[in-house]
Amino acid sequence: MKTRPTGMFIRLFQNKLSTARSLQPGPPSAHLDSMGNLTTHVLDTASGNPAQGVRIRLYLGGELIKETTTNHDGRCDNPLTINPVPGEYEIVFSMGDYFRAQGVVSPFLNEIPVRFLIEDGRSYHVPLACSPFAYSTYRGS
Repeated sequence: MKTRPTGMFIRLFQNKLSTARSLQPGPPSAHLDSMGNLTTHVLDTASGNPAQGVRIRLYLGGELIKETTTNHDGRCDNPLTINPVPGEYEIVFSMGDYFRAQGVVSPFLNEIPVRFLIEDGRSYHVPLACSPFAYSTYRGS
């Protein structure tokens, strides 16, 4: 004789399923919804593609705290920092090396520093849209 699952059993199964989904593989940044974090991505506007292989350095108060490289999607595999403390940050994008690797003989831009303040525990996203001769950035979310 087959029995139907009770409401308690269904809720228990839904909780287990929710927990299993939260443990699925993926970038760690996908699981940091409740924390503030600092992220970036780089878009090569000359080609219209994400900029893979860009060296990125993060400074806090003039001190190097992280160095990383963009992945195939132009993003970092992990946040630049989690729960950033208030202070003056600087992200330095090594775009000259990137554009030379793309075959640009003499790019105008070399190192692009973006200096900004973090005053609260919210998330900050600082993207860079760049060609060999111009760039733009903003505070995203």
